Amino acid sequence: MMLKDKVAVVYGAGGGIGGAVARAFAQEGAKLFLTGRDLAAVETVAKDIVSAGGSAAAAEVDALDEQAVETHLQSVIDTAGRIDISFNAIGIPNARIVGLPLTELDAERFSLAVTTYLTSYFLTARLAARRMIPNESGVVMTVTALHSRTGIPLVGGYGPAQAAKEALTRQLSAELAPHGIRVVGLRPQGMPETRTIKDAYEPRAKASGMTWDQWQELLAARTHPRRLMTLEEMAAVAVFMASDKASGMTGTTVNLTMGSLDD
Repeated sequence: MMLKDKVAVVYGAGGGIGGAVARAFAQEGAKLFLTGRDLAAVETVAKDIVSAGGSAAAAEVDALDEQAVETHLQSVIDTAGRIDISFNAIGIPNARIVGLPLTELDAERFSLAVTTYLTSYFLTARLAARRMIPNESGVVMTVTALHSRTGIPLVGGYGPAQAAKEALTRQLSAELAPHGIRVVGLRPQGMPETRTIKDAYEPRAKASGMTWDQWQELLAARTHPRRLMTLEEMAAVAVFMASDKASGMTGTTVNLTMGSLDD
């Protein structure tokens, strides 16, 4: 098992990406501490993991609440003795941030994405790193999107937020790598199994006249294999990046856009 006996905290574990990563980590032997604002959704993932023979505990934690994150991490340390992996997969309902041209977007709605995504990543990474430094090991991870590297209309502050997260990944790595801590990100292609891609489709559906299947075909046409990524594929890469087999990788975001975005 690639993550045998590793202690992992997943933020946003009730979502599609967070849940898939949590399940994949558990299958590879990690002990999971799952968090999110929707406790019921997080508990569902934890129950699935336990039912499959894994180890998982669920907690309601707002990743924007520094004290809540701090208190939860201390409980992890008290229970498991350490933290090896911190994975930030928090999200915002797209209806709150996308669908309007920038010329019609007010500053509050624009900054919501930037503030939420970047601040939660900063807080969870910083507080986890403080506990990893004494052990001189650990992996801090997050997930972004191809919006970080290419212009896409009607996404408001979402693109700048993802670009800022990738910049923070590089900066965190520069400071934490000398302490034995790796900082890496994943940049997946849109995955139909997640709510995010559906949220992106809905505001465009009426204007474009496209059906859900046509929307997926449009996105898939931009990839080299002419298909979209699955959650299972993304989670498999997350497992590798969190494992010691990826010890040479830090300060980088792995391009999982299947060729739709060239590096």
